[in-house]
Amino acid sequence: MKQFALVMLVLLASTPRGPAQEPFKVVSVVDQPTIAGRPVQLDGQGKLLPWPMPENTGYSYSSHFLTQWSILWDQHNRHRFHYFFCCFEFDRDTFEMQPDWHWVNSTAYLRAMLHGFIERLYPYTGNPDTITFLKDFIDYELEHGLTPEGYAWDRVPYTSANPGALRYTGWSRHGEDYVEPHVVGEDGYAYLRFYEMTGNTKYLHSAIRCANELAKNFRPGDEKNSPWPWRCYARDGKVEGKGMGPYSANVVEPVMLFDELIRLQLGDVAAYQRVRKGAWDWLHKYPMKNNVWVGYFEDVTPRMENMNNVIPLEYARYVLLNPDKDPEWRENARKLIEWVKSTPKWPKYIVHGATVTTEQGDGRTFCCNKPNECCDSHTARLAAVEALYYAKTGDEKYREEAFRSYNWVTYFQGMPPKANTPFGKQWWFTDEYADGPRRLMDAFWAVPEWAPEDESHLLGSTSVVTRIAYERGSVTYSTFDASSVDVLRLNFAPASVRSGGRPVNRRNDLSQEGYTFDDKTRVLRVRHDNSRDVDIQGTKVDPVPLMVDFDNPHLGGSTVLRGQYPSGVIDWAEGAWKVNVPQGRMSTFNIAPAGEEVSRATFKFAYPRVFLGIDVYSPNPSSLTIRCPEIREVIYTLNADTLTRIRTGWLDRCSAVTFEGHNLNRMRFDNLAYSPYFYARVDH
Repeated sequence: MKQFALVMLVLLASTPRGPAQEPFKVVSVVDQPTIAGRPVQLDGQGKLLPWPMPENTGYSYSSHFLTQWSILWDQHNRHRFHYFFCCFEFDRDTFEMQPDWHWVNSTAYLRAMLHGFIERLYPYTGNPDTITFLKDFIDYELEHGLTPEGYAWDRVPYTSANPGALRYTGWSRHGEDYVEPHVVGEDGYAYLRFYEMTGNTKYLHSAIRCANELAKNFRPGDEKNSPWPWRCYARDGKVEGKGMGPYSANVVEPVMLFDELIRLQLGDVAAYQRVRKGAWDWLHKYPMKNNVWVGYFEDVTPRMENMNNVIPLEYARYVLLNPDKDPEWRENARKLIEWVKSTPKWPKYIVHGATVTTEQGDGRTFCCNKPNECCDSHTARLAAVEALYYAKTGDEKYREEAFRSYNWVTYFQGMPPKANTPFGKQWWFTDEYADGPRRLMDAFWAVPEWAPEDESHLLGSTSVVTRIAYERGSVTYSTFDASSVDVLRLNFAPASVRSGGRPVNRRNDLSQEGYTFDDKTRVLRVRHDNSRDVDIQGTKVDPVPLMVDFDNPHLGGSTVLRGQYPSGVIDWAEGAWKVNVPQGRMSTFNIAPAGEEVSRATFKFAYPRVFLGIDVYSPNPSSLTIRCPEIREVIYTLNADTLTRIRTGWLDRCSAVTFEGHNLNRMRFDNLAYSPYFYARVDH
C-alpha cells in the first residue's frame, strides 16, 4: 500500500527515483523454489503446502498470527513504536527493528485493523495482554489524534500523521489538517466493538461521535462524488486542495458502524437509518455496477483510475457474515471475488497453485513488487473471503483456493530474511502485523478443521467475546450478546455444555438453542439464546501450557543466558544456552546450546514444574533425548530440515530438564511449554 504512492512519484518526478514498471500480464505463473527466502513445500500434485510445518496446517496457520502478535507485544513493551510508526526496517543479520522516519504513519487506519486482529486473538488465546495492548493504542489515539471541537468533522480521528509525529493531524505530503471519512467509519466501528469487549462507555461515546459526524456530513452522491469524500479538510469539509479527493467507494465501513448502533439502539438511530440507506443505495447504484473500487489507502493521491481490492473484498466479507443485509449476497460475493482475481488493473500470480494478488493499480502501474518477496496481507484477505464463501455455500472450489493462498501467506510470518518491498528493506505494521493476521484468523472461523487439532480454541462468534478461560478439559467464556453462535475446536469431548448455568442439548443442527459436535474433528458449535455465559466441561486431557517464547522479554541474538529468564520461571545457569536469531524454520528469536560440538545441555526450573514440551528445529537427521531426574527419559527422532512440536506427556513436576543429542548445538528450540501444577496420573 505504501509503495504505490512511491511508484507514482517515480513516474512524475523530474529526477527518477527508480525504474518504471514494465507492462504486466494479468495472471502469471511464478513457481519459484523459495518464498521470502524460505524453501517451498509441495504436495504430491506439486501444490503449495504451508510453512513452517507443511504436514500440520493448524500449527502453521496458528504460528503465523501468534508470531506476529509476539513481535507486536515485544515492540509495545520495548519502544511503543506502534504509536508513531507505521513502517520499520529490520537488520537481516540481527533481526532488530528500526523505525522508518520517512514514511507516513497510518494511525487510525492501523489501529482499526489492529482491533480486528485483537478481537479475534483474545478469545483464541485467552491472553489479557492483548486487551492491554489495544487499550493503550486506542487511548493514545483518543488523547493525541482527534480533530478539534467545532470543526466540520468534530472530534473524530485523523487517519494519519507525519513520520514520527507525536500528535496526529494528517500527512503533510497530502496537505494539512484533513480526515478520511471512510476511516472515521472504520475507526468508529472499532471503538464500538472495543466498548463491547470491555464495557467501557468511553469507547461507546467515541463511536457515537464518529457516527454523528458521518450522518451530519452525508451527501447523496453520484457517479463521481461519493456520499463522503475520500479525503477532505477537517475544518470545513472542503475537497478542493492538494491531496484531497471527492470519491471513495468504501462506504461499507461507515455502514458497519451504523448497522451496529442501530442494532443496539444507541445514538441517533433515526438519522443512522436514513444515512445508512442512502449510502447503501449509492453503493449498489454505482460501484456494484461499474466496479469503480477507488479510495482506500491513506498514502495514495486520489485518482479515479487507481482501483484496489480492499473495498470489494471487505464488502463481500461483510455480506457473507451478514447475509440478511443483502438478498443477493451469494451472487454479489462471488462476483466480487472473481473481479479481484481477473481485473486487469493489477497483476495476479499463481505460485505452485496458490493465487497471489497485489493490492491496487490502474492497468499500467501497480503495487506491489513481484510475489515471493512481500505483500501478503491482500492475499490473506482474498483467501478469507473465499473461505467464508465456502462456509456459507459449501462450494469446495473456494475452499481449495483459500487453502492454497493461505499457505502462501504463511511463508511471511515473523521477519522473513528475504522479504522486502520494492523500495528497500521497509516493512509494515499495517500489512504484516494487523491486516494480514486478522484475515488469516478468518480461516479457522470459516473452516474449523484447519485449526490445531490438539488444542482447544474459540475460533469465531457472531458476538464479541468479553471473557474466556481455558482449563484442562474445559472452556468457559462470555459474550457481549445473550444470543450468539460460537465455533470452537476442542482437544476433548464435551460431557456438558451450559448457558447461564442451564444445560443445553446436543442437536443435529442449530435451528434452536443447543450445540452440535463432530466426534471426528471435535468441532463444537454452540447456539445460546438467553445468557451471555457459556461453560463447556469434558474429559481431562493434557494441561493448558504456559509458554516461554524467547521474544518477551526481548534479548538480542547471541545473548548468552545467565540466571533466570523469564524471572521466576527458568534458571539457565551460566553460559550453557544462548539466544538465536530467526533461522531455519524458526520465524522469531529462539535458543540453542552455546558452544561448538555440544551434545548435552540442561536448564533448571526456578521451582519444580511440569515440562510439557518444546518446538525443535533440526537441520540434520537426529535423535533427541529429554530427561529429568524425577521422570523416565523420552527419545524423539527428528528428520532433516523439519520443525517438530514435542509433547512429553509428562504430568509430574521436575526440577531440571536435560537435552542430549548429536550436534545438539545445531538444533534450535522455541515455545517451551510448562505447567506449574501437578496432575494426578488417574486423570490422564
